[in-house]
Amino acid sequence: MSDLIRLDKYLADMGVGTRSELKNYIRKGRVKLNGIVCNQPETKLNKSVDRVTFDDNPIEYEEYIYYMLHKPAGVVSATMDNVSKTVIDIIEDKKGKELFPVGRLDKDTEGLLIITNDGALAHQLLSPKKHVDKMYYAKVNGIVTEDDKEAFLKGVNIGEDDITLPARLTILLSDEISEIELTIQEGKFHQVKRMFEAVGKEVIYLKRLSMGGLTLDPNLKLGEYRRLTEEEVLYLKGLQDV
Repeated sequence: MSDLIRLDKYLADMGVGTRSELKNYIRKGRVKLNGIVCNQPETKLNKSVDRVTFDDNPIEYEEYIYYMLHKPAGVVSATMDNVSKTVIDIIEDKKGKELFPVGRLDKDTEGLLIITNDGALAHQLLSPKKHVDKMYYAKVNGIVTEDDKEAFLKGVNIGEDDITLPARLTILLSDEISEIELTIQEGKFHQVKRMFEAVGKEVIYLKRLSMGGLTLDPNLKLGEYRRLTEEEVLYLKGLQDV
């Protein structure tokens, strides 16, 4: 990808303003390129080398941004929705980037959701060929047994052409309302709920705890988010260990 970019687009991408607003700002002399006032919005610059300021405040360019969100129930995993609030609506400092959630959590499901504009990383995490682990905590209506554990390890029929890939079930509490942790390597529609339905039980609460080895930050309350650290991003890209 070329490092050359128009000055107005550079600033728009970084959330300084809309393209039309920025043309006005630039022509009024509020923007400097390498310390010199630049009045031409169409000026090309090298985003990796050139220095841009707006009202003398440095504006550094970020190609990709990454967030960890503790998704609350009642919010949809989409970029836009005509009825409900979306996970993107929660991100207040999203700048001008076209963010999207990496995969989906059901509207009533809580937990870890990665928000980014990096399509390559999203593909890597979601590709069925990659077998990326996704760990969930659930409360289940019904007594979860060792037989369920064995069934999930072998794969169960959830009404599709193939049975599910082997999944690791940990029973935390086996009672009328059981508590479990389940690690799957797929992301089929309502998969965890359908797997328990296949063994005659009902998920009544579901929360994703981790994805690809990235664990939900325990300091994030429901609806809160933070930037991923550089180490976490590199880990997800498979470049190094956390």
